[in-house]
Amino acid sequence: MAKRDYYDILQVNRNASETEIKKAYRKLAIKFHPDKNPGDKAAEEKFKELSEAYAVLSDAQKRAHYDQFGHAGMEGMGGFSSGGFSGSPFEDIFGDIFGDIFGGGGTRRGSRGRRGDDLRYNLTISFEEAAFGLETKVQIPRHQPCDSCGGSGARKGTAPRTCGTCQGAGQVRYQQGFFSLTRPCPDCGGQGTVIENPCPECRGSGHIRGKKALSLKIPAGVESGNRLKLHGEGEPGTGGGPPGDLYVVITVKDHPLFQREGNDVICELPISFTQAALGCEFEVPTLDGKMRLKVPAGTQSGKVFKLPGKGIPVLQGYGRGDQLVVVRVETPTRLTPRQRELLEEFAREGGEDVNPLGKGFFDKVKELFD
Repeated sequence: MAKRDYYDILQVNRNASETEIKKAYRKLAIKFHPDKNPGDKAAEEKFKELSEAYAVLSDAQKRAHYDQFGHAGMEGMGGFSSGGFSGSPFEDIFGDIFGDIFGGGGTRRGSRGRRGDDLRYNLTISFEEAAFGLETKVQIPRHQPCDSCGGSGARKGTAPRTCGTCQGAGQVRYQQGFFSLTRPCPDCGGQGTVIENPCPECRGSGHIRGKKALSLKIPAGVESGNRLKLHGEGEPGTGGGPPGDLYVVITVKDHPLFQREGNDVICELPISFTQAALGCEFEVPTLDGKMRLKVPAGTQSGKVFKLPGKGIPVLQGYGRGDQLVVVRVETPTRLTPRQRELLEEFAREGGEDVNPLGKGFFDKVKELFD
């Protein structure tokens, strides 16, 4: 049986932050934990499935491999065994979940460092830029370290002091029955330090709102919905935690002449019915400039001419798609009396009835109802 998608298992979106993934895991793991469902094999299997999904999605490297290659990308990555628990899920079970069940709130790893939030930036580019790629600079709104206090949160010339309650650990330990549990220190909020003189610029947070200039390199062949991940360019972490990531989401503008279908480019070529009948030669537009195309006599509407290698470059690969030129024969809607006379003469010369389709239709109606 095919394995379920890890994001579906944890009931989160594919762009969920690390905090959202952890929150979803904790909620579901508490519900299906074997200690809360003794003897329930279905709950035990569900709990193992949740732990496996979390082991991958909580690890940045494993998650990147999974996002790109799916379950096949997990082969040889390690970090989870179907026969038990290992790595971060084990720690979260006994640090977070048991803390929730028995009234605690801390983790074995401490709570001082918190990863920064991920950011999303929407970038709109032209059809040609999507086809051939580009390098551009953008201004990303985000928090950045306060220049006045250097990110410490304390007024210039002062420094945070070590918390006297937890002695800088950020946690306090207490006994509850047979368990020795930890909680974030109530006096320092788990930071391990106390700011007595907050910086007036950032009000003690250590960060201020600003913009950061970034250079982006958009690869050739992208299309709407593609995402670029810039590691560490999201919101800064707190308490020494790592920064989040930046996701640049691509939107490609529509083109007045071209449409994209996979790596192929579709272009419609309108011609008159006399050009279609007699044949002609045109200069057709391509992504590389104009190119001459010979339309042979007798070409029908809908005929497709292929221009090899004139399509979209393969994203992170080799080669290009083709350009497909679709002929659309235009029928004149306004005829002068002379033009009508000539067309009727043309039809008679060829032995045609001037209204063969209409005549055939009414003949069939007469046969059906008479």
